Amino acid sequence: MDKDLLALQEVRDRLLRAKEAARALRGFSQERVDTICRAMAMAGSREAARLARMAVEETGMGVVRSKEYKNRVASELLWDAIRDMKTVGVIGRDEANGVVELAAPMGTVAAIIPTTNPTSTAIYKAIISLKARNPIVVSPHPRATRCIAEACRVVGEAAERAGAPRHAVQCLEHVTLGATQALMSHPLTGVILATGGPDLVKAAYSSGKPALGVGAGNPPAIIDTSADIALAARMLVLSQTFDNGTICASEQSIVCLRPLREAMLAELRRQGCHICSAEEIRKLEKIVVRGKRQNPAIVGQYPRKIAQMAGFRVPDDTTVLICEYEGVGFEHPLSIEKLSPILTFYTVSDLEAAIRQADALLRFGGDGHTLAIYTQHEETVLRLADQLPACRIMVNAPTSQGAVGFATALLPSLTLGCGTFGNNISSNNIGPLDLINRKRVGWVRPEITRPDFDPDAFFAELRARAYGVRELGGPGPVRPYLHPKAAASNTAPRGVTLPKLERGQLERILTRSLGG
Repeated sequence: MDKDLLALQEVRDRLLRAKEAARALRGFSQERVDTICRAMAMAGSREAARLARMAVEETGMGVVRSKEYKNRVASELLWDAIRDMKTVGVIGRDEANGVVELAAPMGTVAAIIPTTNPTSTAIYKAIISLKARNPIVVSPHPRATRCIAEACRVVGEAAERAGAPRHAVQCLEHVTLGATQALMSHPLTGVILATGGPDLVKAAYSSGKPALGVGAGNPPAIIDTSADIALAARMLVLSQTFDNGTICASEQSIVCLRPLREAMLAELRRQGCHICSAEEIRKLEKIVVRGKRQNPAIVGQYPRKIAQMAGFRVPDDTTVLICEYEGVGFEHPLSIEKLSPILTFYTVSDLEAAIRQADALLRFGGDGHTLAIYTQHEETVLRLADQLPACRIMVNAPTSQGAVGFATALLPSLTLGCGTFGNNISSNNIGPLDLINRKRVGWVRPEITRPDFDPDAFFAELRARAYGVRELGGPGPVRPYLHPKAAASNTAPRGVTLPKLERGQLERILTRSLGG
């Protein structure tokens, strides 16, 4: 059979199997779901090192030890964060207003997995999908098919052993562009969870199906005059050397206030960084970009290899290539997202200039993603967080580890929403609660059931409470509202009385029917 036809048939077959798995998962209790997800997390953790080696061998990107830690973030750390999260039956209750929220699964998740973080993203997406009672069909990146398929096998088999239905976790074997497009647009797909480049995310949002796509990152790190520069240099290098900068949240630039320039560069040298000469910067500019896109050949590579590709040499133990730089845009190639241990270094006069520089960098391919701030002043943090278009603001922390919830207490996630800044539907660290539908049950307002209910009086009371006036024509004294008949008799009007246990009874009925 033709390769493309075979791939399309596989998509249809897997989605039909996922439909059966979805039907079974819909009736699972919270306890049963959590037993499955716990087993998946443990399996991913047990195989973290082996899967990391597979990922580096197949993709040629990154650092084995770092990828092992990413796999642990996607399994151990994730499960610890979500294990008590309610995703079945009643998940919220507003007693005062008589509103109850219930969770319902979204259906089969079409998950697109990148080559930069292949096994960790596959583990993470499988766990959050099943936590929300959704089966998942994975479309792996063509340059990482084996390691992604193995990660899916590991957590999928663990899920089945723990009681999940067959085919709750599946991975496409025949990977083509047409197959990925068919998976995203198929009627049996419930929601798309897309992690990858801008074109992929745009395709997900254009598929006609609900989609959670995430944007690219170009995070700057602002060094305020109050910063602990030794800490800042150490955190920046820790972040860049974590899988050689392949996480989209990794810093791409340093924005340093002028009084700290010399001291900051000296600290970076002490941390093993190489401060590039003007000639070396020009050589790097020639290899970092291909056309108007990042050169994939540099992604996740060691500084020594990148320097060699550019035509100069650095010591083998160099941690990061630092390039003093000016300008942002395609005519300034190093200002682009690089996903490798290369940092541009901008020197600015004051905090206002730092805000303008960081804003320009974020808007050049990193809208809504991540920002780092090194400062001792909370008011500086809040000011920059308010003014700059970033949905994750890391304070004195490495962004590679911080944004994904490793070095901070953010929700552990390998899919980082950029909000409307980055043309994304969500600004969250995507988790199980992003993969559920919320049903809302509302009980009747007691006053509506009274035979003498007066809508005009109801809204008059509402205006008094909300606006401080009874009439919209002007201000007036606020008085407690009593229905005229009730005021005359000084007793509550006779009417319909709701049974006290009705809410609890209805909740139990709904919970049972939804498998809670």
